[in-house]
This record gives sequence, structure tokens and C-alpha cells, in this order.
Amino acid sequence: MKGGSDNIGYLGVEDVQQFNDLLGSLIAAANVHSVFLCDRAGRLLSSAGNTAGIDHTTFASLASADFSASDQLAALLGEDEFTSLYHHGAERSMFLADVGGTAILAIVFDTRTTLGMVRIKTKSLVPRFAEQLQRMAERGPAGMVVQMDANWASETESEIDRLFNDL
Repeated sequence: MKGGSDNIGYLGVEDVQQFNDLLGSLIAAANVHSVFLCDRAGRLLSSAGNTAGIDHTTFASLASADFSASDQLAALLGEDEFTSLYHHGAERSMFLADVGGTAILAIVFDTRTTLGMVRIKTKSLVPRFAEQLQRMAERGPAGMVVQMDANWASETESEIDRLFNDL
């Protein structure tokens, strides 16, 4: 399933609420800036926290591409995979964790917390996200269905082209 699988074609409203609850608990427990859950194909599934000023479509696409690149780097080093990535910045940093080969949990944080705290709190939540995604795959969506946009790939490609053309 890793490396850009497109097996999440729908989200149930109850599923989204459960994702939002888990994301909110991570923000409170680790004192982070924002949290994003996207699938390995690059679509945003849910987000929480202070996400203003962040282009969600581009963020999810680039997080997915980042993990895909790390899969290739892992293979070059003789590893099956890297289950997490860390990017350190002057003002903000980002920790990305693989969720069962299906999704990516991206945590944006600043100096109000530490990488250690983010890792500790993330470690307990990743299995819960993986379980939720597995239940979705086995039973289908819960509650009213929200269809995932079938044109997401072309829209994402356009957004990434726009982003790089602005550089």
C-alpha cells in the first residue's frame, strides 16, 4: 500500500470526526502548531490546529512526495522503509510518520515543544490512525459518505506547478 496507493476513495463523516478527534488530542498533548493527515497518494484527509496560511493541497502532495523519496533512499541503504522523517527549521519544524503504509501524519511544531515530545505522543496515536484506516477499508465508510475528488491528481499537479513557478 505504500508509495502512493490510491485505496481511499471515500470518507465517512464519522471517520472524519474520529480523525479530527485524534488530531485534536495530539495538538493538546504535544503542544504543536498544526497536524495534517494525508493519504500516501497525496490527498488531505484531515487537518487541525493553526493551518491558516498553509496551502493544504500542496502540503499534502509534497508530504506524500517526501515519503515516496524516502522510500527510495531507504532502498538504496538496504532498508525496507523509513517510518518517520524529521525536518528542522529556524522557526518551525516538521515530523512525518507513516501510518500503516496508507497515510502520513505530518506534525508542524515550534519551540513550544520538543521533537522528543512530538515523537512520544505520535507513537501512541499512529496505531490508532492505522486501525481506523483498516476498519474503513474492511467495512466501507461510516455514516454519510464524502466522496474523494476524482480529479485530485490533475488539480494537485497544477498547484505544484504553480508553486514552483512562483519561486
